[in-house]
Amino acid sequence: MQTLNDEVKNLYGGNVRVRVSGIYIVQDQVLLVNHSLYGKSQSFWSPPGGGILFGETAEAALKREIREETGLVAEMGDLLFVNEFVQPPLHAIELFFEVKAVHGSISKGTDPEISMHNQIIEDVKLMRLEHIHALPEEAYHSIFTRLQSLDEIHRLGKFLSDAKK
Repeated sequence: MQTLNDEVKNLYGGNVRVRVSGIYIVQDQVLLVNHSLYGKSQSFWSPPGGGILFGETAEAALKREIREETGLVAEMGDLLFVNEFVQPPLHAIELFFEVKAVHGSISKGTDPEISMHNQIIEDVKLMRLEHIHALPEEAYHSIFTRLQSLDEIHRLGKFLSDAKK
């Protein structure tokens, strides 16, 4: 059984969060952030993103989160799909946007909501889908289990959910 990082559980657990995530594809690779949500020994790869702050637009949140996590400056493209992520105690409604016109170079960022001695961002990199699929399924975002190629990300549908019924 995985044990969620206590600081992550206290910050985000027990509430429904609205999050934005950016899908940035370069040739046949997608930009992912490796989070240590369950401790340093277990990875979770997902597109860059995070919670929308009260009074903040989705576009501003997306740009802020991508800059914080990856060091890149991005422009928001089209809304690709909405995903409901439910892994108690975490529950999020995630708005996935295409990311365009990225400037800068990829670097591992930080999460300002998490204390510096307990940071959960371990790595940031472009990954091929076959490398993602080579990882255990619990080590990457569930949207990638639905894909045979990154081109399919534009045809996933409007609403996805990994919630157990």
